[in-house]
Amino acid sequence: MKLDAHIDGPDIAVTLTADRPLSAPVLCFSLMAPAEVVTGGTLAHACAGYCEVALPDLAPGMPHALRLRHVAGFQPANRAWLPLGAHLRAGGETIPLPALPSGRRPAPLMDGPAAELRIVPPVAGFAPTGETAVATAFHADPKAFAPVEALARRTGLGPFLDPAGLPLRVAVDGQVGPEAYLLDIAPDGVVLTASSRTGRFYGAVTLLTLRHTHAGRLPCGRIEDAPRFAWRGQHLDCARHFFEPDTIARLMDLMALLKLNRFHWHFADDEAFRLEIESLPELWQRTAFRGAGELVPGVFGGGIRAGGSYSLDDARTLIAHGEALEIGILPEIEAPAHAFTLAKVFPETRDPGDKGTEASVQGYPENVLNPAMPETWRVLEAMAQEVAQLFPLGLLHLGCDELPEGAWEGSPAADALKARENLVTRDDLQGWTMHRLAGAIAPVRPAAWEEAARGRNGGIGHDALLFSWSGQGPGIEAARAGYDVVMCPAQHVYLDMAHSADPDDWGASWAAVLPLEETLTWSPVPADAPDIAPRVVGVEGTFWSEFTTRDKEMEAMVAPRILGVATKAWDRTDRLTGPELHALARAYLPILDAMGWESGYR
Repeated sequence: MKLDAHIDGPDIAVTLTADRPLSAPVLCFSLMAPAEVVTGGTLAHACAGYCEVALPDLAPGMPHALRLRHVAGFQPANRAWLPLGAHLRAGGETIPLPALPSGRRPAPLMDGPAAELRIVPPVAGFAPTGETAVATAFHADPKAFAPVEALARRTGLGPFLDPAGLPLRVAVDGQVGPEAYLLDIAPDGVVLTASSRTGRFYGAVTLLTLRHTHAGRLPCGRIEDAPRFAWRGQHLDCARHFFEPDTIARLMDLMALLKLNRFHWHFADDEAFRLEIESLPELWQRTAFRGAGELVPGVFGGGIRAGGSYSLDDARTLIAHGEALEIGILPEIEAPAHAFTLAKVFPETRDPGDKGTEASVQGYPENVLNPAMPETWRVLEAMAQEVAQLFPLGLLHLGCDELPEGAWEGSPAADALKARENLVTRDDLQGWTMHRLAGAIAPVRPAAWEEAARGRNGGIGHDALLFSWSGQGPGIEAARAGYDVVMCPAQHVYLDMAHSADPDDWGASWAAVLPLEETLTWSPVPADAPDIAPRVVGVEGTFWSEFTTRDKEMEAMVAPRILGVATKAWDRTDRLTGPELHALARAYLPILDAMGWESGYR
């Protein structure tokens, strides 16, 4: 069997060649968005971007041409928009087809000026002496640096400690901030001053990094360093693609090397709920896998069957892994939208009298829970309370993005609820819903996407932490309304966006084309909104997995652009330029190679 595909104007041209006669075959595949068949077949079934196309009988060796087109204004941008997870059904047989070439391809880095200290994020201050210190490892208290030694060995960057190494002494100074550190580097040894375990860890990470980026010869002098923001995050979508726990742990290792301290774990969405909670076992048991015979077909490259779930022990292992790296985990559930599978498992979360026709931007019909239904609250409260209690960070992200147009407009039960609560619009009802759900997890602090600030009663409330994703405008509004905000504008830190406009590239494009240098061309506190500075508490990069079919495909999308995210989260000055970031990325390539991380750059 042979499958070829390419972008041809607004269409996707597909050629299928069978190696044997096939009677009434059906071609199954997934695209980034809902699609229609232009020529060559008949669309027999669709769910979001998943399509089943009935074809005429195929003769061996005779190519059959098929033309597809995304609907609702979506335009294919690159290879990620071609058919994913393609297979045939014919004569009671399911026949896998060869996968199209996937993932980002290598691209050159620009030349840029070498930094005085080749480290990301840049340190707050450095006073050099002009000398260097030879350091292949450090001689220090093993107990004080056990987490860094373990990190170094896991990532191929070790050893960090060696009795024959450069002496490293620890000093304690209560005047140094909780995440800050000082390094006094001299030819005969290093003094690391901090007031906390976290500061000591970050100081040691700086030494580990400089040892590699400066070929074992540390620039001598005094480093003074401290972060700008308390929240320095990276998000990973494990709902659209199941990432193995080991992959998540490797991502956290990379985060630690860049002093990122919050992992946003997105394990629930329309497609799946992947955490094996005890209160609602049917939820993850019925949604962990998608494909043939499953609740959800092979959307987003799921193919014949794909998926998995995370045991509670997996979660506890990752929590412990993060704690050793000074990383807290923010879990995310989804309410009230992005709940397609949840509503399928628990149909009484929908109003049976609802005559509405809402569909999500991804093409899912009826993916919104109805807050007027008692079952909605039984499910949501059980889910939220168990997940909140499992994770020690003391925060639970409740979702609240992309409520479809027309949500609840056909529901008599929702109309009655709005009348009782003096609510008018869908945003009013969503805000009421989020406020109630946030109250159900107290004293755990709620978090949510930017839309949770909407509604006539002020939205979610409860001192919620909001994430501004569609741009910085909603974050500015939320901050002025009294919310703490994490800035994660898609135009600069959505690492699933394509690096370039080349159709041979890979990634999404709805928000931006995002080359490495564009991760820097913004300020977390915009110049025209200085008043919000006290409310902007952090920066977060995100990675959505709609087009990811293998764990490794994530790596070249995330790194080295995560260097820009880390810079914006730590550095107070916005001083780093695009060419300088390219030069630093080049310095980090040996580190990524040592980790076995596919950077996509050489």
